[in-house]
Amino acid sequence: MVSMVEGARVMADAGGFWNHKPWWCQPWTIVATGLALVGGSWWWLGLWWLSLPLALAVSLWWWLFLVLVPAAHGAEAAAGGRDGVEAEPAQNSNR
Repeated sequence: MVSMVEGARVMADAGGFWNHKPWWCQPWTIVATGLALVGGSWWWLGLWWLSLPLALAVSLWWWLFLVLVPAAHGAEAAAGGRDGVEAEPAQNSNR
């Protein structure tokens, strides 16, 4: 299991990981979207019993995409000794 501190360190070290992602998949857009969803649900509906499960789902979403995925990518890149960029697929010579 990856701790939040380790995840933050991995995020700081994973510049190569985030450099290969489009603008809508950057950490700031993931955080902004989650905050907008939870804040918007509270502002619009004002129902804690609806906003709380949404906040838990967003927290899980953040943990998955901001902590676990970069950590797994960094571990894979370290094991392979590369920057984590996928290699070109091998050409099939049986055409």
